[in-house]
Amino acid sequence: MKANQFFNSIFACVVILLSGCTINKDILFRTGEGYEFSSIDELDQKETPGYRIAPNDMLSFQLFSNNGERLNQRTAGTINTQVGGGAQNQQLLMNMGQQGGLTYLVKPDGLVELPELGEIRLEGLTIEEAERLLEDAYTSYYNDPYVIIRVTNNRVFVFPGEAGQATVVPLQNMNTTLLEVLAMTGGIARRGNASKVKLIRRTPTGRDVYKMDLSVVEGLDDANMVVQAYDIIYVEPMPQLVREATESITPITSLISTLTVLYAFVINPN
Repeated sequence: MKANQFFNSIFACVVILLSGCTINKDILFRTGEGYEFSSIDELDQKETPGYRIAPNDMLSFQLFSNNGERLNQRTAGTINTQVGGGAQNQQLLMNMGQQGGLTYLVKPDGLVELPELGEIRLEGLTIEEAERLLEDAYTSYYNDPYVIIRVTNNRVFVFPGEAGQATVVPLQNMNTTLLEVLAMTGGIARRGNASKVKLIRRTPTGRDVYKMDLSVVEGLDDANMVVQAYDIIYVEPMPQLVREATESITPITSLISTLTVLYAFVINPN
């Protein structure tokens, strides 16, 4: 009877430990058999209006008069410094250039508070649409206003195939490709499976998931796709069944060994 109770106790302990098994528990964003991935070939055919401004975006904002004439002159180093209208425009250029060094928050309600205009709604607009809207709004204050807007906190999330190595990559260039993003993060990790790379993209109707094989040269065509803000690039890790199974079983074998020694000592104290 004591032997049966002992082995029942061991069995219960093994079940409890196995329930906490961590084999391949670090693999994210699994897709089951038959999952329908979005077609990369059709991606080029889709209408891509560009990124739309969203709450919590940080906007870099610059404003120039005369359709940006002074901006071109400043770039060429030929700004007119004569007293009068030229000096007035130069002062305006300097003031607006200083403003370009600041960023403005898109509030949770979609409004942005800008100089002279106050609060104006930019949420849901593309960069081009927002620039045109602000140019129209500043017409009452300046002659032929020219507006430049950039979203400074756009980013993508990269999981290179190894636990603990995920990276958030700021998008300095809106034409950044998936290949460039992977290069900036050091490439695919040692455990990463280059033949199973997923790009997960937020859309107005949900999420599109694209699958690509970067282990072959043909995969370069897919890797040259332009990423968008808040894309997720996920490299699936290679399963490490032997190592992780060993790490999971070691505590069990140690427990069984310890309990066996204790049991033997209890049954045969001498």
